[in-house]
Amino acid sequence: MDESFAAAGDPADDPGATAVARRVVVPAELAGRRFDQAAAALIPEFSRSRLKAWIDAGDLTIAGSRADPKHKLRGGEELVLEAELEPAVPVRPEAIPVDVVYRDDALLIVDKPAGLVVHPGAGNPAGTLQNALLNLDPQLAAVPRAGLIHRLDKDTSGLLIVARTLPAHAELVARLERREIHRHYRAVCQGVLTGGGVVDAPIGRHPRDRLRMAVTQSGKPARTRYRVLERFRAHTYVDVELDSGRTHQIRVHMASLRFPLVGDPLYGGRPLLPPKPADRLRERLQGFRRQALHAARLELRHPLTDEPLAFDSPLPADLEGLLEALRADAAERRA
Repeated sequence: MDESFAAAGDPADDPGATAVARRVVVPAELAGRRFDQAAAALIPEFSRSRLKAWIDAGDLTIAGSRADPKHKLRGGEELVLEAELEPAVPVRPEAIPVDVVYRDDALLIVDKPAGLVVHPGAGNPAGTLQNALLNLDPQLAAVPRAGLIHRLDKDTSGLLIVARTLPAHAELVARLERREIHRHYRAVCQGVLTGGGVVDAPIGRHPRDRLRMAVTQSGKPARTRYRVLERFRAHTYVDVELDSGRTHQIRVHMASLRFPLVGDPLYGGRPLLPPKPADRLRERLQGFRRQALHAARLELRHPLTDEPLAFDSPLPADLEGLLEALRADAAERRA
């Protein structure tokens, strides 16, 4: 999820667990929220998709009564979870280098390179950032998904937040849900944008291709803000900010505008070349084999002290080289 919202994951500290039970009262500040949204905020040790499945199955109820995931809560209700878990395969520590930008007792900020998968999954059972984090700090085994509260696609580079304790994790998950954590990305799009804007369009699984996401009315709400940083002859360099975090959100939203990201293997199509491009630019565009997307800046408040924090990640060499080639090509044509 390049920027998918992972409010929480499955338990990492008890791989043999077969049952789970929770009872939580909906606080007044969550009045008006949907059942599934409140459950994600109040039971953050499980993923949204798993909680919704339990709601649909009647394992997660409102005071013992089944309800639709979209049911609006008044506050004061008791959410009751009684469900069975399949034994999970434990994620094991692996000695993989991690670029730690910031560290204290409550959180880490890490800078992920392109090519590194965030969580183990089908086809990637090991060699992930989660494996690396457990090697860096074994205590992260007691925090859902080794403390990762959001994620990036394998080939998206940049900054990620890691909670080191359960209280920090719960607070950061809640702040992400309330959109109090600001995530800025840098991207290079195919085509020349005339200005910035907002894409407010729901995203869901593509109806025919299960590897892709798409703008679809049956999807989840998604909102992306973008502004132009530089224009070139056939491309645009943009700053993108997420108001939500759906799977492939930036990639899908920009492609829906017909300005897909350079190098995107799912949504980008063939490389777009300006008329008579310089050889260097042609090589850079045709050789760029990942989506040109980088999580460049995080702005948040410390989960325990409330101190404002901001972190920046420099562009990786491949993206910087692409921009240099685009600038040189534009300058040559102006000369």
